[in-house]
Amino acid sequence: MRNVVLMSTTGATADPLVALGSLPGVAESVESVRKAVDRVYGHRVMRRRSNEITSEAALRGARGSAALSGADWALEEVRRRTDFSVDAEAHVMGAALRLTAEAGQLLSIWRQTPLRVLARLHLVAAADKGDEVGRPRQAGEPVDEPLIELPLPDAHEVSGRLEGLADLIVAGTSAPALVTAAVVHGELLALRPFTSHNGLVARAAERIVLIGSGLDPKAICPAEVGHAELGRAAYLAALDGYVSGTPEGLAAWIAHCGRAVELGVRESTAVCEALQRGAA
Repeated sequence: MRNVVLMSTTGATADPLVALGSLPGVAESVESVRKAVDRVYGHRVMRRRSNEITSEAALRGARGSAALSGADWALEEVRRRTDFSVDAEAHVMGAALRLTAEAGQLLSIWRQTPLRVLARLHLVAAADKGDEVGRPRQAGEPVDEPLIELPLPDAHEVSGRLEGLADLIVAGTSAPALVTAAVVHGELLALRPFTSHNGLVARAAERIVLIGSGLDPKAICPAEVGHAELGRAAYLAALDGYVSGTPEGLAAWIAHCGRAVELGVRESTAVCEALQRGAA
């Protein structure tokens, strides 16, 4: 399995992510996301209660990410729970909550050492469950990611493609934040570089890119909410497009990620409206 986006980071393709911005429909997705984000940032509640919106977005984003990894809990259940160690679903939810909290602490490191950040995310998600935690999987190690049934790249390919992804991030790109976030997210899902929790880590990395790029600096546009709302079937179908490496498939994945961000914006806009009514 090979991804055309990361085949080369030299010469004419030194910034290959830029080319993705010209794929059919991508510019429209980027513009639609930018307008949606601008609207929620302009909401009057954001001027005085942005910290509350950020906290609520983090909780809802964690819930959405966990839902895509098999722990589809009601939001009030997530609020109520204090013990996330009782069963498999609780472990997933606890991991999602920890990752959402951790992501904001890693923004300054991401552009310098993205592989270190990914290792940290896996460590946070998996806690101390074995020697394989916090490092890419090695040859022969199984992957526990039952909801993603794509062919699994071998450890050698994973290593090479992770290095390619890291090189792109460190070099920087002038591609829109949505494009970069979608590629990071899609590549990590395709590779499943860790023995577990790859979906949660991929969505946390997408979150880091959207925040760190300046598109969503206050972390109030939880794409995870949108991914969950669009549903697992649509998520996996769009991922198939990314893995195909075709222009149509890549454009469809980016558009899917854009729609997820817009739905996250809608969620936080509803929170703003609720706070405004409560304050009235």
